[in-house]
Amino acid sequence: MNIRKPQGEVLHGILLMVLFSFSAFYIAELPPVRQLSLSPLIVGIILGMLYANSLRNRLPETWVPGIKFCTKQALRTGIVLYGFRLTLTDVAAVGVPAIAVDAIVVAGTLLLGAGLGRLLRMDADTALMTATGSSICGAAAVLGAEPVVRCEGHKTAIAVSTVVIFGTLSMFLYPILYRSGALDGLTDAAVAVYTGSTLHEVAHVAGAGNAMDPTDALGIAGTATITKMIRVMMLAPVLLLMGFALARLRKSPARAGGKRRVAIPWFAFNFLLVICLNTALQQLCGAESVKEIPLNGAIEYIDTFLLTMAMTALGAETSIEKFKQAGAKPFLLAALLWVWLVGGGYLLARYFIPLLA
Repeated sequence: MNIRKPQGEVLHGILLMVLFSFSAFYIAELPPVRQLSLSPLIVGIILGMLYANSLRNRLPETWVPGIKFCTKQALRTGIVLYGFRLTLTDVAAVGVPAIAVDAIVVAGTLLLGAGLGRLLRMDADTALMTATGSSICGAAAVLGAEPVVRCEGHKTAIAVSTVVIFGTLSMFLYPILYRSGALDGLTDAAVAVYTGSTLHEVAHVAGAGNAMDPTDALGIAGTATITKMIRVMMLAPVLLLMGFALARLRKSPARAGGKRRVAIPWFAFNFLLVICLNTALQQLCGAESVKEIPLNGAIEYIDTFLLTMAMTALGAETSIEKFKQAGAKPFLLAALLWVWLVGGGYLLARYFIPLLA
């Protein structure tokens, strides 16, 4: 009886996150929310934060392990399953320019984020998580980095919040720039690469791409999404390098000897394996896109649900007091990185892509 009781209490915490996640899916489908392109992940973390600052103190402490389970095991499983949205065929479809610009944007944003974080005298973990979210794929990248950085849950939530704010801003800004003629110096292909390589979330890229090219007649919407997916693929190597770099900087001793312990993100390797598997499945099924692969829709739904559970759990661990402790610096850093993405990304699309054509 004593053995089963803790398991039941852990299950209570998991079931609570499941209920919140179902609510997030429902709210995300409401017309006003859909117009803002807010995914269930973002709605989930908002619900979690609302709960953390209202009824959280009434939650039995024995339920907390279930919530933490969602921020660890459910999160990593969700990141691995995210690979079913991608194939290596996507990379070949857009060619060298998109890959090169993506690589420069990812590396540049991470390095700039680390440097600006030091200048602002920010908490190093918060700066790294914010830079990771801005550089790769928004909330999913922040969640993927959390097991490697091993930071506190509220720092992850703060980084996600910055992604939501500036990614949403870009989603509305890019179509305005396109319609006003500010992007006339770019070809349609360059506009697509610019959009896919600099916007934060996949949803943001899809929203901006569809606003600029609703029927994809110019190829902007489709190419922008593929360019974004290539950035997503870079998550695994970035996490691996990040694990080795943090091990060297922190110089954490092993249990017995004096060697440094490296936090190897094995789930990132599984993420890459899933992409390779998905590529093989696409070839075997003769599918033109990943969405035509059998069971892909079901897997994507399960994956989104797991990630929503993780985001909700992170939100449930984040109170207003923790935001006050972090201060305005994370949002200032995110704003500076946003300026780099919008301005630097444009210069790359305008002058660097023609050199590769």
